[in-house]
Amino acid sequence: MSINASEKPLSKVFTADYRFAIPAFQRSYSWHNVQMKQLIEDVMDACAVHDGPYFLGSLILVRDEHGMHQVIDGQQRLVSLSIIFAVLLTLEEDSQLHASLAGLLTEAGDKLRGIETEPRLRLREQDEEFFREYVQHGDLEALFDLRDTDIATQAQRNIQQNTRCAYDTLAAMTDDERRQFAAYLVNDVMFVIVTTDDISGAYRIFDVMNMRGMPLTPSDVFKAKVVSGISSAARTVYARYWDDIMEPMGDENARIERFFADLDLIFTRTPICESLIADFTGHVLDGYIRKGQCIEFIDDVLRPYAICDEILHRPSESLLPRPVVDLLCALGDYPYSDWKPVALWALVHSLDNLNDPDTVVFAHGERNASQRVSLHDGERLMQILTMLDRVTGIDCLNGKSELERRTRAATIVRDLKKQSPLQRIAGFSVSADEQRLAMLHLRGELSIDAGMRRLLLIRANEQLSGERITRPRSLNAVPIIPERVPTGSQFAAWPAGTCDYWAQRIGNFVLTQKAPRYFNAVDDFGARRDLMVRDASSRRFPLTRVLRDLEVITPQYLELRQRQIIDLIAQAWHIDRGDVAIAEQQAAAAAHTPGVAHRSKRTSKRVAVAEVVRAGLLKPGDRFVWNRPRKHETWIITVTETGFQGEDGTEYATPTAAARQIGGSTASLNVWKRESDGRALSDIWKAYRAMM
Repeated sequence: MSINASEKPLSKVFTADYRFAIPAFQRSYSWHNVQMKQLIEDVMDACAVHDGPYFLGSLILVRDEHGMHQVIDGQQRLVSLSIIFAVLLTLEEDSQLHASLAGLLTEAGDKLRGIETEPRLRLREQDEEFFREYVQHGDLEALFDLRDTDIATQAQRNIQQNTRCAYDTLAAMTDDERRQFAAYLVNDVMFVIVTTDDISGAYRIFDVMNMRGMPLTPSDVFKAKVVSGISSAARTVYARYWDDIMEPMGDENARIERFFADLDLIFTRTPICESLIADFTGHVLDGYIRKGQCIEFIDDVLRPYAICDEILHRPSESLLPRPVVDLLCALGDYPYSDWKPVALWALVHSLDNLNDPDTVVFAHGERNASQRVSLHDGERLMQILTMLDRVTGIDCLNGKSELERRTRAATIVRDLKKQSPLQRIAGFSVSADEQRLAMLHLRGELSIDAGMRRLLLIRANEQLSGERITRPRSLNAVPIIPERVPTGSQFAAWPAGTCDYWAQRIGNFVLTQKAPRYFNAVDDFGARRDLMVRDASSRRFPLTRVLRDLEVITPQYLELRQRQIIDLIAQAWHIDRGDVAIAEQQAAAAAHTPGVAHRSKRTSKRVAVAEVVRAGLLKPGDRFVWNRPRKHETWIITVTETGFQGEDGTEYATPTAAARQIGGSTASLNVWKRESDGRALSDIWKAYRAMM
């Protein structure tokens, strides 16, 4: 068995030197939005610092007899990078950069030399055509137009969701920012490529690199450094004490790393650790070690902050006052934990007796009332947590990056240390433009993901009820209107385009304990309503409970529900509607002022025909033709105010629906060409998205 290993940038990886294929026995593509967003943000942060290459790990490959490189380890990253390339390609207007990005996805053919056009990466058979058609051919408009029921596998669903995530993140950049990101990604992001000709040997390499041994956690390293600076008489006692302090975190390495990264931010106000062990040692530990204050670090820093981290991890079990517990539980709803440094600092500086080993913090450890943890400034802590919830919610809604979120946390901690009045802390303020952007997301003019919909509905329900509502273990945001509206459904009688308009808007969603799969085959409103309100846990939420008495659903009802939910969120997060209106006017004026730079607001939300008609890119009566010469077929659809109409009078809300019903296919939007000028529907959709 021969083994070769080399370090290469992506510009040398996605070339003719490698023809990647995912073996049939490998698991499917399983990354979700969290991993995709983290990959993009990590590269963005490395690009911003730009102090050297960014290492993306190793690829383990087996070269077969056909010259293909079978991917043993690295599928998730290769697929995700291909998605990022496709998004960059779609957003790029420069023809040379466009060609360069296209070359990262496919190998251009050469008829003269007998070279066929082929993709750089082949997925498993069940997902290969989907990935090639929509991602590697760069037809993202068709991908965004697909409904969930048009997608055959979970891997394909992940591909669509992660493409949306990448698009929404990268479209928010300016052209120059995006091009700098692309250049860094291609030239400075590195893989170590390990290649062998023996598959069993490849798996042995994978096992050695990933599965064997128990690597030291940051806590192990920091413990060794600190304890070595303690006198021999106390060293054993404090080594055991360190272990006792860290025991509640167990072996959750990600949690341990985040805890020390948060400590680093609190002490240094540095948002991101490039190298946690080196940074925390240099920024924090070395000062205590030089001064001979290792015991003080354990007693005064490690113990109180670790206790407070455990409070944040399971607030409902703590002995803190109910209003504080409610706020901490609310913060725990967020998909990100970049609010934690602020909450940690606030708790440590608000709780009494944390240094006393006899102080009881959690209910299960209570021995007597005099030892319970207590607050010395509960009102200020409540104010901090309330303001923290507001800025965290708006930042999450607006899709702020990890660097932006942690930079905000660092500025808040800095000003809290200065004892600044809370109203004058810059990190707690939200600009009119940020409020305007949040309202665009809430109204559905900019996209929000499934996790954010769930959180928004929790906040709206609790704002309506006036108190925290206990969450059941399973809690989901499901749509009132089914994802796919079949002929004969009561929803099919709604005007064309109405269901599509409401598909992703928050007013169409309800909190319920029932899992989304139970609703897949249910298209009757009454049956869907009964499923939503069946469980008592679901009926705890007033915006769900109210559906019990609703016999008929109408677009007008959804409009009222949408306004109610938006108003409740605006109240919960103190979004000033007057400031929002002013900011919208200013943004509209800036958009029409020559020389004024502004960021793109393009998102991956499904484009509705009515929106394109209102924008003037389509007009009722426009005819689109799909020629299928091999089948000797020609299909024609005509644009209406809200959708398309087939030659038999059937109305379709989306071009994908028309392709599916007419031609039995979820074909690309490229198949539909306008009769008057030959322009592909996908190009018109892309032009509209650029106008957002």
